[in-house]
Amino acid sequence: MIGSIAKRLFGSANDRFVKSLRPLVVKINALEPEVEKLSDEELRARTPAFRQRLEAGETLDDLLPEAFATVREAAKRTLGQRHYDVQLVGGIVLHRGMIAEMKTGEGKTLVATLAVYLNALAGKGVHVVTVNDYLAQRDAQWMGQIYEFLGLTVGCIVHALPDEARRMEYAKDVTYGTNNEFGFDYLRDNMKFRLEDMVQRDFNYAIVDEVDSILVDEARTPLIISGPAEDSSELYRQVNALIPKLIDEDYEKDEKQRSVTLTEAGVEHIEALLAEVGLLNEGTLYDIGNIGVLHHVNQALRAHKLFARDTDYLIKDDKVVIVDEFTGRAMEGRRYSEGLHQALEAKEGVTVQQENQTLASITFQNYFRLYPKLAGMTGTAMTEAEEFADIYKLEVIEIPTNLPVARLDNDDEVYRSVVEKFEAIATQIEECRQRKQPVLVGTVSIEKSEMLSALLKKKKVPHHVLNARQHEQEAFIVAQAGTPGAVTIATNMAGRGTDIQLGGNVEMRVAQEIPAEADEATRQAAITRIRAEVEAAKQVVKEAGGLFVLGTERHESRRIDNQLRGRSGRQGDPGASKFFLSLEDDLMRIFGSDRMEGVLRRLGLQEGEAIVHPWVNKALEKAQSKVEARNFDIRKNLLKFDDVMNDQRKVVYEQRKELMLVEDVKDTVVSMREEVLGDMVSRCIPARAYAEQWDVAGLHEEALRLFGLDLPVAEWAKEEGIADDEIRQRMTREIDRKMAAKEVNFGPQLMRLAEKQILLNVLDRQWKDHLLSLDHLRHGIGLRAYAQRDPLNEYKKEAFDLFENMLGRVREETTALLSHIAIRSSDPAEMTPQRPAQEMHETRQDPALQGTPEAAREPELVGAGGPARPAEAAKPQPMRRPAASAFDPGDPATWGKVQRNAPCPCGSGKKYKHCHGKLS
Repeated sequence: MIGSIAKRLFGSANDRFVKSLRPLVVKINALEPEVEKLSDEELRARTPAFRQRLEAGETLDDLLPEAFATVREAAKRTLGQRHYDVQLVGGIVLHRGMIAEMKTGEGKTLVATLAVYLNALAGKGVHVVTVNDYLAQRDAQWMGQIYEFLGLTVGCIVHALPDEARRMEYAKDVTYGTNNEFGFDYLRDNMKFRLEDMVQRDFNYAIVDEVDSILVDEARTPLIISGPAEDSSELYRQVNALIPKLIDEDYEKDEKQRSVTLTEAGVEHIEALLAEVGLLNEGTLYDIGNIGVLHHVNQALRAHKLFARDTDYLIKDDKVVIVDEFTGRAMEGRRYSEGLHQALEAKEGVTVQQENQTLASITFQNYFRLYPKLAGMTGTAMTEAEEFADIYKLEVIEIPTNLPVARLDNDDEVYRSVVEKFEAIATQIEECRQRKQPVLVGTVSIEKSEMLSALLKKKKVPHHVLNARQHEQEAFIVAQAGTPGAVTIATNMAGRGTDIQLGGNVEMRVAQEIPAEADEATRQAAITRIRAEVEAAKQVVKEAGGLFVLGTERHESRRIDNQLRGRSGRQGDPGASKFFLSLEDDLMRIFGSDRMEGVLRRLGLQEGEAIVHPWVNKALEKAQSKVEARNFDIRKNLLKFDDVMNDQRKVVYEQRKELMLVEDVKDTVVSMREEVLGDMVSRCIPARAYAEQWDVAGLHEEALRLFGLDLPVAEWAKEEGIADDEIRQRMTREIDRKMAAKEVNFGPQLMRLAEKQILLNVLDRQWKDHLLSLDHLRHGIGLRAYAQRDPLNEYKKEAFDLFENMLGRVREETTALLSHIAIRSSDPAEMTPQRPAQEMHETRQDPALQGTPEAAREPELVGAGGPARPAEAAKPQPMRRPAASAFDPGDPATWGKVQRNAPCPCGSGKKYKHCHGKLS
């Protein structure tokens, strides 16, 4: 009560903050007459002048009023658009590293230019992050006119751009791109072997467009770079054929948790089915020998019972393509992990792709927290303000609209069945069409949009459908959705990037109707005609009540509903919105419609009738806020676990970068060798143990395995009064002597290069194996709760132990490889390894179901004797040679000196002494 009175008297904290920015806006406006008088050259010359002032010690805040006034004038001259005062407020908010919530149609794209220009003056690069390639390219070309007019360079990162081109785009002052491209470039850079191959610069400042979609909705699905694993496609098909034979009593489904599990009866049933087709080994499904089959059964069960075609995924070009639940877009290239995608492919009868293994991964939450300064903009962020503050330390500021919102938001109508609801929707659409009022219909899935489309076709109502199937045409469909009597059905409207203008969009019509080869006179006449037609149509639509937004279902998140509503009533235009619901809708059905259905029955609600009351709206909002809170908890919990890996990822990536920066890693390698030797001696000669208790044979074998040295350890141990320190010193001398001889043999330059390449490759391989170990640990750690232990604390402790073990393996393997190698190539350029791009896949995957890592390729090094390990782990794989290499596997004259115990260069797999080096 007191709080509401104080709010009325003094305004909210948001209002007070916006009010505090007014003096800056006044200062910018005061500069406008002065800036208007400048010529184009004089305006452009302000950019180098600003940069000089920054170098002289001024701050970006000092330059803000002048820089903003400069951008406003440049926008007037290049785009014919002038920033409103509220847009200046939005620009200040973005510059201060906050989130600007601006209603649809308020010009967020133009607002970003203010903060982008100011921060780009520092010369460290600014990233503008969009949700798709179309928007990235459009905004880079559209807003790029302002930057280029002022002397800044503008780049754009899109899919399939080669590395050299990417490096050039990142080097520019302003770089546009999608969240996926920026994230994948970061991961790829940290898999490179040379600093000069990396494409990104150090992070500086980023503005995220549709920030709620990217940092909230997509935060649960990490970016993953993976390589191929073993092929088990036939097993997926065999198991898939058995799932339809299960009955309802065989499994339990929880739609709230999106989980499905076999019952006891179901386990017995599936075991019998598996035994019939010979897939079950002896014992039960849960025996250790059947774990692989159990995994396939679980994934096939999820694919059949939890995932629906045209709702969760599409079939396109013999592929299963995931549909993003928040934007309704087809997510090309994104795959579910842990075999779930393969299970869906088997279910739909398309080609079952090979499984993948994780090479590198990162969540958007952790990627965007790498930026020292981060800002965002969207039409709907206030409902998620707590999450932005908690996870990203970003404050959400609601920016006032330029003109008051005139949209009429009607109460929801609730029907008993979907059929009744759809009939009411069709009736409402026909009423709007009769008065020439355009209608935007929002659906939550492709399936629902096509059901409604079929109903409208039956009633002969012309309409457009916008969903993942019409992704390429979306800008044109959305742009013309405001013409008189237009009916547009859209699967979610988040991040469409194109405003619905009443009467239609002049620019889109010009692009569609006027041929590129038309002469200037014809073109101008056509543009004049189109403008007149659009203006006349706008008046017709305004008189009809503006754009009518019709929601066919409430989404789990209020944000998505607000995004749909926000399409109507832009810049003071009239408009209306209404949601039509039924008790059979997912939200109503899953989150407690039983009580409401009972109330409706007692009220005597007849078929075709609806209940309309503000209380219903309140109840639905409460249900939505509960779901939002639950989803926030899921994301927050995910982040706590991912933070553990993120800390380790930062250590590994920083260490990798340091190794690439230095030319000589000899000291690091020697230090590793000493540590490995110390650990080996300590294991075999325990402290305060008698000589007869020493594991002399074990020490001899370890010296042979790790260092390739046949040392007389047994004779040393028999010497009177000898201690472990003396043995360690003797072994050190022998090892140092051997490595010094190698260096003389190969030359210091090749030896340094070999040390560096082996160390980087071993670190990469062990890190990927470590990722796999963490995945396995993560999957089972929840069971610790049954033992009254906190799974997160257990995960932290065990992940740390695994990390320590990984570092130990890096030291040991690097030491062993360097002790055994023989270098065949004399050209240092040939020793830099290259990752085979065709073996790498970029995916967006379910965080609970990540894949497994793959061993990386290695430099041209050949083991001689080698450590006693599996072949792939013990010796690096040969690197890809340039075509002009002098080496010829078929010509022994090109082989140079080959060690007797090394594999034969001819590729037979035999040792050289048993093949071409055999003494006749």
